[in-house]
Amino acid sequence: MKTENEFYKQELRRLQIALVQLHRYLIAEGRRLLVIFEGRDAAGKDGVIKRIVEHLSPRETRVVALGKPSDSELTQWYFQRYCAHLPAGGEFVLFNRSWYNRAGVERVMGFCSDHEYQLFMESVVPFEQLLVASDIQVVKYYLDISRDEQQARLKARASDPLTQWKVSSVDEVALAHWSAYTDARDAMLTRTHHAQAPWVVVHTDHKHEAHIHLIRDLLQRIHCPAIQPEQFAPDRAIVFDYDPAHQHLLAH
Repeated sequence: MKTENEFYKQELRRLQIALVQLHRYLIAEGRRLLVIFEGRDAAGKDGVIKRIVEHLSPRETRVVALGKPSDSELTQWYFQRYCAHLPAGGEFVLFNRSWYNRAGVERVMGFCSDHEYQLFMESVVPFEQLLVASDIQVVKYYLDISRDEQQARLKARASDPLTQWKVSSVDEVALAHWSAYTDARDAMLTRTHHAQAPWVVVHTDHKHEAHIHLIRDLLQRIHCPAIQPEQFAPDRAIVFDYDPAHQHLLAH
């Protein structure tokens, strides 16, 4: 019988082969794909993105992780600096955090005003609908983690010399603001979940399970003649479409 780690490695390879097939099709057809990853600190965004892009063409794949906006960017239309990174034909772009910073960390930490927050919440759905109408496929994942698991990962991150670059002042207060982040998450998911770009929730307390089932879900959401969706069925207890009626399934 295979160990859990052996199964993970074998299944990940199968999924990565399918991702390469998918990417070849996107390039050949000139398709534009944008995948957004959001979630609390230490929810596993870096890890799953690494597994997705590991064997894809670096020329047509971009991972975007924008830092703090400059003084000049603060004077721009909020979405302006993100627009520069949207995919061109044949490109697969992954946002490691996105414009939803305004609905999360900026809201909780007071980095934006109430007016700026409300303006964002009212304008983000029409903005995304415009992207989709312009033939950019938008897939949005929210990586959900429990409080205990976040605490353990943040502690491990701070003590590991290879991951200390991830530590920030925001990380240090993440647990203290757990309830505020929960409220911000719930408002974001409820108000910005829409048919053209719905939210997909991923439970990430078990990293390997999250990697496998998120990639399976992604392969089902993007049309490719070489891929048979039934061969990549995710566990819907781990990866599922957001539904306000099922709020209890999220970490609180």
